[in-house]
Amino acid sequence: MKKLFRDASIQMKLIGSHFLLIAIPTVLIILLFYSSLYDLIVNDSIRQAFALSRQSAAALDAELGPIRSVASAIRSNTFIRQLCTDSISDEDKEELVFNHAFLNDLNTQLTEDRQGTLITSIHIYTDHVPEGLYDNWILGDFFLPEANSAGTYWHGIMSATEKTELYCPSFYLSHSEIDRFGHLAYIMRLYPSSAPSASPSYLAVYFSSEDLEEILRRDVALSGGVAYIINDRQSLVASSDPGLAAAYLMDYDTIREVAHTENGFSTRRVLGEEIYTAAYPLADMDWYMTSVLPSKPILERGRRLVWNFAMIYLLTLGVGFLISWHLARSITRRLSAINIKMKEARSKPPVRVPDPLIHDEIGELTDSYNHMAERQNLLMKTQQETAEELRVTEIRALQAQINPHFLYNTMEMINWLSQSGEQQEVTRAIQALSSFYKLTLGKKDLFTDIGSELRHVELYVELQNMRYENKITLVSDIPDELMHLSLPRLTLQPIVENAILHGILEKESQSGNIVIAGWIDEKEGEEEGIRERDAVLLVSDDGVGMDQETLKLILSGENKAAKGTNIAVSNTHRRLQMLYGPSYGLAYRSRKGDGTEVEIRIPFRD
Repeated sequence: MKKLFRDASIQMKLIGSHFLLIAIPTVLIILLFYSSLYDLIVNDSIRQAFALSRQSAAALDAELGPIRSVASAIRSNTFIRQLCTDSISDEDKEELVFNHAFLNDLNTQLTEDRQGTLITSIHIYTDHVPEGLYDNWILGDFFLPEANSAGTYWHGIMSATEKTELYCPSFYLSHSEIDRFGHLAYIMRLYPSSAPSASPSYLAVYFSSEDLEEILRRDVALSGGVAYIINDRQSLVASSDPGLAAAYLMDYDTIREVAHTENGFSTRRVLGEEIYTAAYPLADMDWYMTSVLPSKPILERGRRLVWNFAMIYLLTLGVGFLISWHLARSITRRLSAINIKMKEARSKPPVRVPDPLIHDEIGELTDSYNHMAERQNLLMKTQQETAEELRVTEIRALQAQINPHFLYNTMEMINWLSQSGEQQEVTRAIQALSSFYKLTLGKKDLFTDIGSELRHVELYVELQNMRYENKITLVSDIPDELMHLSLPRLTLQPIVENAILHGILEKESQSGNIVIAGWIDEKEGEEEGIRERDAVLLVSDDGVGMDQETLKLILSGENKAAKGTNIAVSNTHRRLQMLYGPSYGLAYRSRKGDGTEVEIRIPFRD
């Protein structure tokens, strides 16, 4: 079987591997994780449903919030305060009845407050206003005798308790109030009279339940679900379906408990059926909006989605199988044609094949083959010339690093230390110099790693510090993942040498700092969706810096004053570009008096 599959055509391998690697594992995963997938779909349905509930609760807050604000604004009206309290005499109140400016201002306020809200009517029940304000020709029936509210459920609650405000469902109101003013109301007890036996005054803001019911109906995401509003006396205020609301009505304490659950909803059993519930407090009221979703529609929806998913997958798999068969046939036919030509190229120079009619990857492969056939000899010649130029450049670059003045000055320093009797320092200097030149000349390999280059630089700085009384501080911050990265030998040393000789030692104090840092830089590759990574080393010093004219010429080698380390820097830049391409190499940034930064960029290759 193994041999049969191994020797089969690419077309059969593609079709067979497609079936084995995709179809069979996917079917097994569906069978094994059916329950998890089913639970995931069910939970997602619940989350979506209750996300809609949160939006509905926010919409209800937006509708109910202005009602209390309107009531507070009316209560704060100076004209109403004077009329409904004993703060002014009855004679002064009678004068206000004929003050059309006050009446018109109040009427304007009432009209503006109602605009854009659920409010259908606003009234004050009081016995403290003059008779002329009842059925007033400007305010209409805004003021009503307190006796008109007697006998209503809300009046009994306000009279029997110390409540200062009350949100009323429809059955709190009289039939007359419902017919004339609205189905729901917000009642506020107004400022008490100074006389203990005086009857209270009440502000009643009536509003419609139709908009609330419409919002609740939009909240119901699945059939069999219901949304309703309940107050602290277990009274149903509004609902998307009165019949279902009565069946799934829960007590107020239970609803408050649900509203504070961690995940926003809870599971309960009502009438032998499992339901999902969520509750949300509304606009600083004693009302809660409750959403109820029976489990049966949700579970049915989950099963339906799972089966739909399975059927769609099987259908897609069949279509994909047919497409893969035709695609494999097309690929293998064109590959066979180019394969024949490539076999012929084993024994003789390659020749062009007919230009492709289809410009996909195989078409590009055909174009690449034709290009290869035309350029092969030229590339071989160019490769030889490039290798020779690179070898010569490498030799010159290495020669540029061996600075005879550095060796002479170091030997002079060792002689001076010896005459001064500093035997330990002599030994240390000789060891450092020996290690330095072992790293410089000991190996003929073109490449080394960053860790070795860094050790080479540290030895160089150590020798310079012995000569200049430890006035140069070297700090390195290179991550471990870069330490073993390969780069051309003697890349860092000429840059550090340049920083010391032409940067730090030209300062008046002849002291300074050199920092070598490194990181990995990601960038977009030439191919779409491919990201390439570069290794970046940054050598910075706080030396005297350089002007822009010098900065422009330092890498080209055209600076008239360039010699010594400047030549080495130029050669280092050329080596990196010849090895890796024009987008790599050195980049200098400097300002006169502000130090210098040198960025070394090479490709990151694991």
